[in-house]
Amino acid sequence: MDSMYTLSGFLVGLIVGVTGVGGGSLMTPLLVLLFGVSPATAVGTDLLYASLTKTLGGWVHSRRGTVDWKVVGLLSLGSLPAAALTITLLKYLALDEKTLRSLVTGVLSVALLLTASALLLKNQIRKFALDGRVYELHHRYLPAATIVTGIIVGTLVTISSVGAGVLGTVALLFLYPRMQAAKVVGTDIAHAVPLTAVAGIGHMALGTVDFVLLGSLLLGSLPGIYIGSHLSAKIPESVLRPALATMLLIIGARMAL
Repeated sequence: MDSMYTLSGFLVGLIVGVTGVGGGSLMTPLLVLLFGVSPATAVGTDLLYASLTKTLGGWVHSRRGTVDWKVVGLLSLGSLPAAALTITLLKYLALDEKTLRSLVTGVLSVALLLTASALLLKNQIRKFALDGRVYELHHRYLPAATIVTGIIVGTLVTISSVGAGVLGTVALLFLYPRMQAAKVVGTDIAHAVPLTAVAGIGHMALGTVDFVLLGSLLLGSLPGIYIGSHLSAKIPESVLRPALATMLLIIGARMAL
């Protein structure tokens, strides 16, 4: 089974390396649907996995100057307290396994469907945000809107492990449509590192992290991401994005049903 986890980690890492997205939105459903891992354990393990794998990416973007630290700070102002509060509520409510499974599965399916929609509508969302009246309106309330976005993403990520990648990126494209593409990606990754770390540590305190599983996934994903990043230039995004979105729509619908 460990070798199958490693292979799965390699395949997901390959997809993340090629597309830049898809870590949590692919890994968590894969663990639940294919391997029968408890949804809560799949989420907790994936959050620590994401934190460790994105740390390197965040460091690289920081060195390149493609991180807007002010935006990271505003997002974190909402997301980190939201993650901590969500973990506290889960601990306080002490939900039985069946209820917790239903909660995580429900939120996960919604997050997957939102992620797929965001992937498909990415360009349209950015174009809409650049409209003069819309841009002027949300620019006026930009700091508050960014913090609220952080709260939503933080809550979604803590319960489902999905949202820090695609949803975070699309939210930034809407709020900051004139930000360079590389800086959008770098800012989103830099924000995802502390968020997934806080949420992952919270899940560790809840006992919903499998460290053997975590090690097996990392063993495969790190070379997968390395190879995928070298292949990314050879495969057009116009092909990758619809394919990934369709895959997430199918998985999200499967989990919802």
